[in-house]
Amino acid sequence: MKKKNSASDEKSQEALKQSGEIPTHIAIIMDGNGRWAKKRGLPRVAGHKRGVDTVKEIVEACAEIGVKYLTLYTFSTENWKRPKDEVSMLMRLLLNSLRERVNELNENDVRLTTIGDTESLPLEVQKQLSEDIERTKNNKKMVLNLALSYSGRWELLEAIKKISDLSAKGKLSAEDIDEKLVSSFLTTKEIPDPDLVIRTSGEFRVSNFLLWQIAYSEFIITETLWPDFSKYDLYDAIKIFQTRERRFGKVSEQINKNKKEKGSENVHILPG
Repeated sequence: MKKKNSASDEKSQEALKQSGEIPTHIAIIMDGNGRWAKKRGLPRVAGHKRGVDTVKEIVEACAEIGVKYLTLYTFSTENWKRPKDEVSMLMRLLLNSLRERVNELNENDVRLTTIGDTESLPLEVQKQLSEDIERTKNNKKMVLNLALSYSGRWELLEAIKKISDLSAKGKLSAEDIDEKLVSSFLTTKEIPDPDLVIRTSGEFRVSNFLLWQIAYSEFIITETLWPDFSKYDLYDAIKIFQTRERRFGKVSEQINKNKKEKGSENVHILPG
């Protein structure tokens, strides 16, 4: 069952809502599970299991503060290159998490969706995903979007193939191809582009994640490893986001109305 927020939590969330805009869509590159375990002399699986607990906390916090879409980089196409034992363990962990957490998603009014080459996942995982997506399809508060067997380059290649096929059949001309059309062929076609991208563990790279969609996203890098990332770290990231001036190629005078420019860097680093 979902735990009731403490008075302190409710106060923090209300202050965050009052201090500025809550990002509509947050995307997170969850990094550092293995390093978290290594620092403690534990097997990598311990870090991944702790990371699943962090997912639960962040999903609930995002739903409570008004985030409408949360995309989590759960398993990349490059992750298939990891040792077979680790990949197998990750798939079991994913399967168990899907089975155990679907009721919590419903309690929090969260709808589950996925992006990526999910047909490459084990059949048992595919079946459970399909069942959970069906069971949560009517939930309204937030969309939890899992990037599974996902790669930004894979996604763009798939879109190019589909557009090329239509063009070859005479159903599209070169003049028809614009940003809106390309976006309509991406796996995220029903989801707005991320306002905020958070990467844990201090790494400065996007790791083939949402390459088209993050063109104007704000970035926050935290040195905190994913298993240690808490809702309070999330709140701090959102507070920084709220200080950003998002110009989208324009000048300040066009969009900044009676608002002092504060912290308009595209990338901000939070200490661990």
